[in-house]
Amino acid sequence: MNSNLKIFFKGIIDVSPLMIPVVPFGLIFGVLSIDIGFTPLETMGMSIIIFGGASQIILLQLFTGGASSLVIISSVGAVNSRHLLYGAVVSEHLSDLKMIWKILISYFLVDQAFARSNEYFKNNSNNNKYFHLVGGGITCWVIWQTTTFLGIVLGSFIPEKLGLSFAVPLTFLALLVNDFRKLINVIVIIISGIVATFGFSYIPYKAYAIVAGLTALFFAAILTKFLKTNE
Repeated sequence: MNSNLKIFFKGIIDVSPLMIPVVPFGLIFGVLSIDIGFTPLETMGMSIIIFGGASQIILLQLFTGGASSLVIISSVGAVNSRHLLYGAVVSEHLSDLKMIWKILISYFLVDQAFARSNEYFKNNSNNNKYFHLVGGGITCWVIWQTTTFLGIVLGSFIPEKLGLSFAVPLTFLALLVNDFRKLINVIVIIISGIVATFGFSYIPYKAYAIVAGLTALFFAAILTKFLKTNE
């Protein structure tokens, strides 16, 4: 086996443990998307084009809340903007590649692949280390598409009267569990929740989610700076 394949398979092995929590979220997305009214083709299209669990769940949440297309697109873009940082971090390790390969690899630069490959990049200096990111990213893609498809199949057998839209906010609560361990996170979550609650009734175009998110970022920056100043 040549070195490229070895690094590629190492990427698969390193990212595999992180796929365990991805499976239920992929299933949930597929089931909820069908339950809300999206077709199987539209659901798979979202997973292929967006390829981002959190942003896809947000899309469903805003869609069920009656948000405008502009708000939905802006919110999904804002959530996925973290990938700009990921790209900036790994860019130095892809400098020898042609632009077309950089574009293709960037598509697979999701959270789990970035976390594992960035660690690998720091500890290895070989020129072909980007195969680690390719292996990890493709693994994430296959798992997400597969679980989305399985969710679609499951969603097709669930009666419409059951109504699973309540699972969207529950999914987000599950994502927030770890954040409750730090006081600063709890404060920011509470502030964001208050703004979203009042904004739901008073902010036009259903833009309460964007306003709540920006407010959370503002207070997070202030609190972080305050804590560093007092250390």
